Amino acid sequence: MNLYIQSVVVIRNQSVLKNGAIVFQSQETDINLFLRSVYNSLEVSYPKFHKMDNLNKLGWLAAEILLQDIEIDSLDKVSTGILLANKSSSLDTDERYLESTKTIPSPALFVYTLPNIVNGEICIRHGLKGENTFFVNDSFDITFMHHYTKQLFESESVNACIVGWVEQYHKHYEAALYLIQKEKEGIALPFTIKEVEKFYEQ
Repeated sequence: MNLYIQSVVVIRNQSVLKNGAIVFQSQETDINLFLRSVYNSLEVSYPKFHKMDNLNKLGWLAAEILLQDIEIDSLDKVSTGILLANKSSSLDTDERYLESTKTIPSPALFVYTLPNIVNGEICIRHGLKGENTFFVNDSFDITFMHHYTKQLFESESVNACIVGWVEQYHKHYEAALYLIQKEKEGIALPFTIKEVEKFYEQ
């Protein structure tokens, strides 16, 4: 089965790259201020964004930019999946929640003490209802994610899939999301390990 990369977004080092080109860059080194500046650059109104923790903000922004030029209604939302991974799970928020329990446990932090909440926030925003999974690995295991994605398509579990890496712990952040489809649309590059690596490593 031939699969194609329709769109790619990479966020790291105060920059946002889409399909290999820089679309946003900032001098802001503080992660909170950087994520807010990316959000402001999109000129969207989504009040819930401001309540999210940084991991969810990062994943939400990456997905928002990934799908920015996509006719979202052209996707079969029931069979559009999300397959994500990271290294630190939700540890950044877990630590802050644990700290809050020394006084009054924070419900606002508690809701983000699972990494797959990122999937949920993206699904809510775009109305996606397909297969979704979140893995925790030491690094972005592109070979594993590639094989798993192909398996989902071959079993007809998905017709489109957002695949990638959303890592955030303290000051460190990195996201790399790919929209995969069977049709030749968008940048229409073959969904191969080599192509995924090329965008991730640039």
